[in-house]
Formats: sequence, structure tokens, C-alpha cells
Amino acid sequence: MKNSVFKALADPSRRQILKLLKNSDKNVGEILENFDMAGASLNHHLTILKNADLVTSEKRGQYVIYSLNTTVFQEILEWIFEIKGGTKNEI
Repeated sequence: MKNSVFKALADPSRRQILKLLKNSDKNVGEILENFDMAGASLNHHLTILKNADLVTSEKRGQYVIYSLNTTVFQEILEWIFEIKGGTKNEI
């Protein structure tokens, strides 16, 4: 697990983006509707989330669609249970 994951999760705007993607994949415009920020700022946040592997992106036609990468969250949960003293089968 990379340190970039925890740095990405430290920002409230990025956590909100992850919550939005929990329900469905979205393009930049759909994500931006939920924020009062410039598109460049949103792109910066999305880049940080992508670099931490928390989200993935795929070009579909003229849009880039962002999706939650649940694999990384599984790794985080496994790490937390390891620290707690449990096993990953309890997840």
C-alpha cells in the first residue's frame, strides 16, 4: 500500500469524490456538479486519486469516465484488520 493513498484520503474534497463514485461511475462534468470549484482544481484532485490508484479512468467517446477502484480499499481494510489483530477473512 502506497503512502499516496493516505495523502489522497486526507483531503475532504477527495473523500467526497470517492463517495460520489461509490454509487456510480461519473465523468468530470457529473462530478463537478457537486462542487463549487474550478474544473482545473477538480482535475488536480482526480489526478491525485488516480496516482494513489483509488480511482481509475477510461475514455468513452468524448468523455473520460472515473470509477472507484475497490481493490485498494480492500487492501486498506486488510491492513487495518492486521493492525487490529484480526484476519482478512473477517472483512
